[in-house]
Amino acid sequence: MTMFDAIVIGSGMSGGIAAKELCERGLKTLVIERGRKLEHGASYTDWMQPWELPNAGMIPQEELARDYPIQSKCYAVTSATQQFWVKDSEHPYTTPEDKPFAWIRGHHLGGRSIMWGRQSYRLSEMDFEANAKDGHGTDWPIRYADLASWYDHVEKFIGVAGSKEGLPQLPDGEFLPPFGLNDGELVLKQAVEAQFPGRKVIPGRVANLSQAQPQHEALGRTSCQNRSFCSQGCSYGAAHSSLSSSLPAAEQTGNLTIVTDAIVHSIVHDPATGKATGVRVIDAGTKEGRTYEAKVIFCCASTIGTAQILLNSKSDAFPSGLANSSDMVGRNLMDHLFALSVAGMLPNGPNTYYHGRRPTGLYIPRFRNVTEPGEFLRGYGFQGGAMRMGWRSAALAMPGIGAALKERVRKLGPWMIYVTGFGEMLPNPENRVTLNANKTDKWGIPTPHVACTIGENERKMAKQMIIDGKAMVEAAGGMVMSVNDEPGEPGLGIHEMGTARMGKDPRNSVLNGFNQAHDVPNLFITDGSAMASGGCQNPSLTYMALSARAAHHAVAFLQEGKI
Repeated sequence: MTMFDAIVIGSGMSGGIAAKELCERGLKTLVIERGRKLEHGASYTDWMQPWELPNAGMIPQEELARDYPIQSKCYAVTSATQQFWVKDSEHPYTTPEDKPFAWIRGHHLGGRSIMWGRQSYRLSEMDFEANAKDGHGTDWPIRYADLASWYDHVEKFIGVAGSKEGLPQLPDGEFLPPFGLNDGELVLKQAVEAQFPGRKVIPGRVANLSQAQPQHEALGRTSCQNRSFCSQGCSYGAAHSSLSSSLPAAEQTGNLTIVTDAIVHSIVHDPATGKATGVRVIDAGTKEGRTYEAKVIFCCASTIGTAQILLNSKSDAFPSGLANSSDMVGRNLMDHLFALSVAGMLPNGPNTYYHGRRPTGLYIPRFRNVTEPGEFLRGYGFQGGAMRMGWRSAALAMPGIGAALKERVRKLGPWMIYVTGFGEMLPNPENRVTLNANKTDKWGIPTPHVACTIGENERKMAKQMIIDGKAMVEAAGGMVMSVNDEPGEPGLGIHEMGTARMGKDPRNSVLNGFNQAHDVPNLFITDGSAMASGGCQNPSLTYMALSARAAHHAVAFLQEGKI
């Protein structure tokens, strides 16, 4: 049996960064991935043009109903990307009938870092202080100053394009040049900033290389080609993923070993030392079991996956699950309020077009409850964009053939603009993941049971989101054409977090300020489950910053003999 210095469970956003940092600090590191192996470039479908997609990008209805009833709720699931999403028929979980939860997953090397939207925003001091100030959740054991340099570190490595705005609620970072707003978005920006003091319309901050730097080119990455095929995999490496960036960097050290098709059953705990000693896995194909041992273990299996592993790691010392003396493992599951959107037409928009297809759009940072409280707690931001209607709508709107069709698709339509709100969900211990002992997966592991719903605060927030969205579209001269005022079911934001939260008190939290388990000193958890609150910003950048910081401290603790 090979003994490793470190094991990282999961190869996605946080697992890739953890592996990179541990390897670069000299630790022989094993990455365990439950899904199949993918090859950067060779496994992608970004060579397909929109007109080359099977079934015009659509998956047959009977196949969706049978294999992808949940995954197909995600906007990015198409015939070109379905290989990256799990078949729900093969990976079951349960929910209460009145509390649906859409668990959107990708089981393969690189995880959801292949398909993520790449929106990259820092949490602010306001976000780290929120729990302590309003009493919801447990106080974060860190503040923005503890993470600022690690945000810098990760942004420089992955490459984040963005603009510096000087907003306290959305800290600036180490940015590449932004992907600028197009002419339709500039109309919105001018109107919103003139008519609504305190609101800003800025380019979306995105982990795509607008201008590749030497550290990116050293890994074979190059500048973004503005094709917007990102969810099909980026062969240019312009979009950050574990496959394009962090795992290659880890491999360059000579310290990395990767095992794929290995389903983690549980983490082994030694009651004599109080430490975790290894990870039990089941071969996805043969179903044979084996155990890998290490001095340090990082659990980065995603929020629900991590909760499942910890809860299934029962022993005499931890009868309710590993590191669960607080009974907080699985609790406080959060997502962002999602799918609340407003779309409108700009009848008097500029008679211009744009070049290429940027990998991002516009962002409107949080403006509610920033300087003074309102009718609900916390806040929300908006993502969106403007586009000129063109050949797609003209070609597909009505039947046609020959010269008449060609002439129709050459004519540009009006500008359309849309904004979608992302709102913060308060921590709630009753929103939780438990194990369903009566329903196991094909490897004999109890499946997760997910119970999560929004509360009254979120409902108040959702109403105001729509009011604000309509007001901003109309301020730009837009005619509101569609409104979705019902929040999507939790999970559809694909920002699930909170099931092994950080905190100062071991009695009400799972992890300390270094992402180290209070109960198990050599166990670190740095995926979304570590979040004590969610803010309203896309959280992946924070996961990566926490992972890099935790890896730094884990190596120091190991060298000092503390773990």
